[in-house]
Amino acid sequence: MFKGRKILIGVTGSIAAYKIPILVRLLVKEGAEVRVIMTPAAKDFVSPLTLSTLSKNPVLTELFDEANWANHVMLGRWAHLMLIAPLSCNTLGKMTHGFCDNLLMATYFSATCPVVVAPAMDEDMWKHPVTKDNLDKLETIGHKLIPVATGELASGLFGEGRMAEPEEIIEYIGKHFFLPKPLSGKKALVTAGPTFEPIDPVRFIGNHSSGKMGIAIAKELHERGAVVKLVLGPTNLDLRAIGFSANGISLTRVNTAGEMMRACEKEFTEADITIMAAAVADYAVSEPAREKIKKKGDSLTLELWKTEDILRKLGEKKKPGQVLVGFALETNNARENALIKLKEKNADLVVLNSLENEGAGFAIDTNRVTIFGRDGEEWKFETKTKKEVAADIVDTLIKKFYA
Repeated sequence: MFKGRKILIGVTGSIAAYKIPILVRLLVKEGAEVRVIMTPAAKDFVSPLTLSTLSKNPVLTELFDEANWANHVMLGRWAHLMLIAPLSCNTLGKMTHGFCDNLLMATYFSATCPVVVAPAMDEDMWKHPVTKDNLDKLETIGHKLIPVATGELASGLFGEGRMAEPEEIIEYIGKHFFLPKPLSGKKALVTAGPTFEPIDPVRFIGNHSSGKMGIAIAKELHERGAVVKLVLGPTNLDLRAIGFSANGISLTRVNTAGEMMRACEKEFTEADITIMAAAVADYAVSEPAREKIKKKGDSLTLELWKTEDILRKLGEKKKPGQVLVGFALETNNARENALIKLKEKNADLVVLNSLENEGAGFAIDTNRVTIFGRDGEEWKFETKTKKEVAADIVDTLIKKFYA
């Protein structure tokens, strides 16, 4: 995966720099060509000689010295990937506000390759609003952010802010930058979240779906090379807080089942892959009140009409070569109901998750699914994080239709 890859590592002034020799050694062992730039402050935490020996290349720290000038423009063009690890709060601020006062910053602002950062800072610094704003800016311009870990910090406190371990960094950059993209050129449509059907201007019929599963699927499809369009129902999720960036994913917000139906019909014709992960309300009030309904009497009767069955509608319009995936959330007779949905909706796959299973359902970070194929296949998975479940779903889809 890393053989022949050129990776430029920028090391900043953080105690987490002690992990970088291990990272460099592992990358070189995997066949990567590694070069290292250090800020002046980084030299207080790790030796340039150590990194030079392990990378088999001179470590650069200054724009120029008495004998040489470091060509930061060529360094930025040389790399297939620029990794800044550890990313200190100070360097983060410089990156987002255009301060170019050392060789690392000069190279960063000259780089034409993708950039990924691995932050490292104490918990209070990590959670500071300015830090969050700066990280958001990096994601907005397309940089990747390697999640921090929770654990013992240099201050002696226990909390968020630890830089990812070298093995985790390698796994991350391998998956996000150097793995094959089997869905390259494919167009994907994903729905996520609930729908809210109004009763009056302040009340609605809805459900507890958070949208986490569908968002994770959209991210996974994008990472495998697909061009993704996500139709997202109303959700309280802070998308940036869960690592979702709309960079590369087209996001359409909707509220009702009708709005979701129209958004899906607009995109479905061009979609190679459609995954319907949204929890669409089955019924809507026939005539929502224009004013807030006042409390009168002991009861209130509402007339409910069936909403449009989006999965069925798309299944009727499906053309040869299009892949349609539905979700079945069941509370009883789960397998039988999922297989009925698979057949009646003309889907190619149905993902079953049952509220009878611990760790599955709405508004939590885990799920447990079984995937059924129209040719009789059945794939069972254990309880995993929704990110891991999304990977299982996309892996199954690729093996079934694009292997």
